Amino acid sequence: MQKSSKLILGIDPGTLLMGYGIIEVQGNDVKMKLMQALRLSSKKDNYDRLQLIHEKVVELIHKFKPHEFAIEAPFFGKNVQSMLKLGRAQGVAIAAAISAGVPVTEYSPKKVKQSVTGNGNADKEQVWKMLRQLLSLTEEPQSYDATDALAVAVCHHFQSNSILDKANNKLRSWDDFIKHNPARVSAGKVNRLKS
Repeated sequence: MQKSSKLILGIDPGTLLMGYGIIEVQGNDVKMKLMQALRLSSKKDNYDRLQLIHEKVVELIHKFKPHEFAIEAPFFGKNVQSMLKLGRAQGVAIAAAISAGVPVTEYSPKKVKQSVTGNGNADKEQVWKMLRQLLSLTEEPQSYDATDALAVAVCHHFQSNSILDKANNKLRSWDDFIKHNPARVSAGKVNRLKS
């Protein structure tokens, strides 16, 4: 029997460039469906740009019907005005997902990098190289904002499919795992999962 697929929409919010990526997950198979960026003119009014961001996210949700929505959280920088603008861009994207009934999850940039590369301080090129390997990609990205959005979607997939989540009803800790799997524990050690 074939498992049904799940689509995850990842967003890297921005007021001039918003990256978006969609992955399809079917069992252990993960494929990229889309990786692009919305370029917004700096000559446009901030509210016009926010409207375009909202419209693009609504369009993506309507066209692809993702099951889940993941977005990168704004990082805390020194420029308060930039952070406020980025927060607004993130907010309108989240509002579009919420209004469509798509569950939203937010990840810090460090968490995304850690999840995809194993290094929370990885640069954008390292993230892209790992995505190419993980998803068997050959094309070149339009921008690193697009690859960052794809990384957010992949991070969400990894985070929602960790070994603790798969084992017995989304266990909260190793203690829960051991309590629910006593046959897998011997002499204080957890027996490894068999493939």
